[in-house]
This record gives sequence, C-alpha cells and structure tokens, in this order.
Amino acid sequence: MSILVCGEALVDLVPDRAGGGPTLTPKLGGGPFNVAVALGRLGADVQFLSRISRDPFGRDLVAWLEASNVGLDHLQRGPELTTLALTVLDANGAAEYSFYADGTADRLVQEPADIPDSITAASFGTLSLLYEPGASVYASILARVHEAGVLTMLDPNIRPAAMTDADGYRTRFRSWLPSVDILKVSVEDAAWLGEGVGGSTVDDWLAAGVTAVVVTRGGDGLSVVTADGETTVPGVSVDVADTIGAGDTVHGAILHHLTEQGVRSSGDVRGLAGEQWTAALSFAARAAAITVSRPGADPPWADEVGDD
Repeated sequence: MSILVCGEALVDLVPDRAGGGPTLTPKLGGGPFNVAVALGRLGADVQFLSRISRDPFGRDLVAWLEASNVGLDHLQRGPELTTLALTVLDANGAAEYSFYADGTADRLVQEPADIPDSITAASFGTLSLLYEPGASVYASILARVHEAGVLTMLDPNIRPAAMTDADGYRTRFRSWLPSVDILKVSVEDAAWLGEGVGGSTVDDWLAAGVTAVVVTRGGDGLSVVTADGETTVPGVSVDVADTIGAGDTVHGAILHHLTEQGVRSSGDVRGLAGEQWTAALSFAARAAAITVSRPGADPPWADEVGDD
C-alpha cells in the first residue's frame, strides 16, 4: 500500500535580512513536494509523481526527497529549468508569492501509462493544477485514480498572484470535485473560491461529491466539514518562524493518519466518526506547529510529533 503525491517541486526564494540585506535564500518547496516530504518523514510509504529539472536546484530537490524517504519510481527528469517562487513574508511570518514558471520542468510532466495497484491514496494540488500543459495531465490522473477506487485528497492552495483567469480556474476547480474524496482549503482559499463567476462554497463542494472538507485557520486551528456536521480542533501554540509549508504539512499528516487507520476509499471517509476526525486533525495540528516553528518548509519527523 502506497501514497502517490502528484504535482510540482520548486525553489522558494525567501528574504533573509539577518545580515542587513535584503538577500534571497533558496528554500526547497512546492505544495506537493512538501506534502511528499511530510509523508515520508512521518513514515508513510510514499511515491512522488512529477517532472524535476536536471539543473542544480533540481538535483537538490531530488536529494531532499531521497533524504526524506520519498520514493522516486514515478519521477520524471528534464533539461528545463526549475520553477522559482519569490516569497515575501509579512510581520506575522505569513507568505505571499510571485512565480517564475514559463517553460519550467514541472509544467511538462507526462501522464504515466499505468498506475500500480499498490497505490491506495493519491494527493494533488497547488500550481500543478494551474499551469498548462501539466494541469490537464494531473487532472486526468486525478480522475483516473479516483475511478479506480483510490482515495484522493486535493489542496488547491490558491496563489492569486499566479492567476491570469480567476473565473476560469474556479470553473475548472468545480470540475475536479466529483473525483475528490477529501478537499483541504485554508479560510483564505475558501473565500477566494467563493468569489466571482463560478464561485462556490463548502456546501456546493459536498453536493458535488466531496466527502470531507478540511479547513485550516492558521493559529486558530482546523476543522472538517462532512454531511454529518463539523469537527474542530484548536491550534498548537508555538513561536512562529514563518508559515511556509504549514498547510502542506497538515495535508500530509491527515493523509498519513487516515491511511494508517485503514482508510482506503470515499466510503471509509464517510464512515469516520467525530472522534476519529478529532484524532486526525489533532495529529495534523501538532505536525504543522513544528513546521511553523522553524524557517522554510521543513516538516517534522515521526518521533517529533508523537503517536498518531
């Protein structure tokens, strides 16, 4: 049994003013990349499906995946450059991004001919579902694996600065929902997705076929909404270095916890009781608190989080 994480790997250029700067420090990242790293460090059997450059940044990304126990059986390599994300942090450590992604490696991923039967869960999200031609490839994989009975989880991880057609994206987002078992959004994502032409809400997402919607609220905790109601857990208080990778850690931690508890399908997700969701969300909150306590996307290892 293995988890397949699909999507981009990139490099965040993060301001570092400790030396009187500003200077930019490269940090390895990308939403799906961070999810894969979180899963590998927490002890999951995880594979990463993406296309990564052979440039120096690409070599660093691959080495980080390997060091984090992420399998690379489905990884593609190419001569194109690595996507760069210029990161700006506000006074609270929250991150905003602008992207340099034209013609980069992760946009040119090819759809695999076969998905192994050993894959029982799959994860999607962020820029990989925005930038073509890769976005259509990942959307096709999402539909394929869900149709095959694989548990699916998606985090749109909205980046408004990268959007050139916001209403078109919202329409495409709604087209993915019948293939999504667990949808993870931040409160900011949810607000953005509710705007404009094609805007939608949690109720719309559940009606479209999503089984559970996980909503993150930063330090205020996180919740899950299902047809049976809402379950909420508080955040874990820590000194915040920055919030880079926090939502990705939540994504990976929830997926790891649920699969460890034998959740394999949308039917299994529908059968989860409130106390089971509380355990999963609490585990994710502890993991995310560790990530935000240190700079960059640096998810915790299993022994740092404790029993799930």
